[in-house]
Amino acid sequence: MGLPESHIAPLSIPAALRRFLPFLTWWPRVNRESLRADAIAGLIGAVVVLPQGVAFATLAGLPPQYGLYCAMVPTIVAALFGSSWHAVSGPTNAVSLMVLAALAPIVTPGSPQYVSMALTLSLVSGVLIFAMGVFRLGVLVRFVSDGVIVGFTAALGALIIASQAAPLLGVHPPPASAFAEMLRVLLARADEAHPWAVAVSAVTIAAAILTPRFSKRIAPIAVATVAGTAFAALVNAIFGQATTGIRTLGALSGALPPLTLPDFSPATLSVLTGPAIAVTVLSVTQTIAIVRAIALRSGQRIDSNQELIGQGLANIAGAFFSGYPSSASVNRCGVNFEAGARTPLSAVFSACVLVLLLLVLAPLATFLPLATIAALLILAGWRLIDFQRIRLYARTSRAEAGVLLATLFATLLAPLPYAILTGVIASLVVYLNRTSRPQIRTVAPDPRHSERRFGPVARGLVECPQLKISAVEGSLYFGAVEHFETHLDTLRGVAHQQRHLVILARSINFIDLAGAESLAREARARRAVGGSLYLQGLRQPVEDVLRNSGFIDAIGADRVYREKDEAIAAIFARLDPAICARCTARIFNECASRPYTGGN
Repeated sequence: MGLPESHIAPLSIPAALRRFLPFLTWWPRVNRESLRADAIAGLIGAVVVLPQGVAFATLAGLPPQYGLYCAMVPTIVAALFGSSWHAVSGPTNAVSLMVLAALAPIVTPGSPQYVSMALTLSLVSGVLIFAMGVFRLGVLVRFVSDGVIVGFTAALGALIIASQAAPLLGVHPPPASAFAEMLRVLLARADEAHPWAVAVSAVTIAAAILTPRFSKRIAPIAVATVAGTAFAALVNAIFGQATTGIRTLGALSGALPPLTLPDFSPATLSVLTGPAIAVTVLSVTQTIAIVRAIALRSGQRIDSNQELIGQGLANIAGAFFSGYPSSASVNRCGVNFEAGARTPLSAVFSACVLVLLLLVLAPLATFLPLATIAALLILAGWRLIDFQRIRLYARTSRAEAGVLLATLFATLLAPLPYAILTGVIASLVVYLNRTSRPQIRTVAPDPRHSERRFGPVARGLVECPQLKISAVEGSLYFGAVEHFETHLDTLRGVAHQQRHLVILARSINFIDLAGAESLAREARARRAVGGSLYLQGLRQPVEDVLRNSGFIDAIGADRVYREKDEAIAAIFARLDPAICARCTARIFNECASRPYTGGN
């Protein structure tokens, strides 16, 4: 298991050097024990990515070997220049599907031009990711809410399942990126299904599900691949491939990634700018989410911007070494951590071992059934759907559930590159709606507490007939002014005898000029009916805005108080003694100084 960072003495390496050569931070910790642990983790990672890489490249519309190339040089670069000690980058199901969705409408999947554009897409998105890291823009990921990520990944899971349903049945229509088109093709060709291909998929899925019940240390995907391939080979040997309809992958070409040159033509770069932004957003959000999740388990502190630099360089390198867009892999990161990786050398070992495995096992790919690949992808798609999280949103937050559903349906029905943007816009709309309606509660002293603690009047507490006390929580900015003023207008109309209003402002965390002017207007309105507006507990930044704008004069500097006792005592002195003499509420301590005389 990875050691928590708190257990390791920090090294005095200049920050600038750590930023350009981050591997210098962990390299001195490499020893014989860590090398052994990393080598074992790397071997396990290579075994896991071998069938995954083939499957994900197929999902991306690329020749299968490109998924394995994507797990070589890009994986090494991301490990050496990222910040996480356990993250493993390479091909992923989500990014692979995004590549297909981005490029399939432009060029035929699998064609040489398609491969060239995939390389260019990796380069452009890598430059964007690298720039985000260099300019420390990793903070922008915070604007992508959890609801957006859950909805988007759930929709990706559904898309992957729909895209692989036909190959699972032994049917192989042309690639499609639109959900509706996938379903249409599936329904139109369902009667062409081959029962033996379905059986191969069932054996693959069953092996993947049952393996963890017998052993936690064996990679289920490796067992499932072997089981599906062996069953298909047996069935084909008995009945013949022409009868079973079980198609296989064919031999993989080359163990080492050949050097490649992306297309730098202005026309191609122009066409790929939009898709590259979409791939960048997905890759960045997926990577940051995964490395943070692993860091919570390992105890390591993560530099999000350094992680983006590593991912950006990995995608740039991939463009010249036969790699398509990549990101941190949730499956491989988890396997790497559980396998006991100590340093990023585990990812380097994984890439090197993958080359050796490919040299030995490439001929065996001839026997790998396409139905097995489809089954593995369907399992990966199913795991992307976080049913527990979806149920949690449905129970606890209608707004976040709405954002989740908006993102989900946008991903399924709209062009995929714009799905995350739809979710982000929906999140911002929900946030702005929430912040534009600050909470305003009428409160009064609770007689059960001796320290003037206020409680909601809605719970049956008695109010002063001359003084309205309102607690405001939220921000008073231009978007919230209309709601705030409407509430105050209602108070003046309904409770017109309460000419004085004190706003408990300790929970007003931000105010702009529109908000300050709104308070000044309320102060003038209160004075017009013989009352006043008072502010208690202003935070210093809020008070600074009121003073610098000059609106503090419209309110009255002598009507702004720090403490609650001070405010109540000063305001009480301004109340009408005649009304106090007839008042039976007696909710303030100061009321004792004005005895009740009765009358109406």
